[in-house]
Amino acid sequence: MSKRTKKVMPKKRMTVVDLIRKFSLGQKVVLTPTSRREGMPHPRYANRCGNIVEKRGESYVVRITDGKKKKDIISHPIHLKMAA
Repeated sequence: MSKRTKKVMPKKRMTVVDLIRKFSLGQKVVLTPTSRREGMPHPRYANRCGNIVEKRGESYVVRITDGKKKKDIISHPIHLKMAA
């Protein structure tokens, strides 16, 4: 993480709302990695849009399209934002 820390440092402080954010199945989200390590997706998938497929524990499975392939990424809700 030491080389990536500056890239994924949060621009704002994390709040309790960020920690307990809920999403529904099929909702469109954007992957935005922050410096918190728990459930962090790889930085190569930063700012990718996808749909929520399922929930696993506290995390969500997000399906994105990478070229022609569909990939499932498991991410904590801190690293997800609702797509506009």
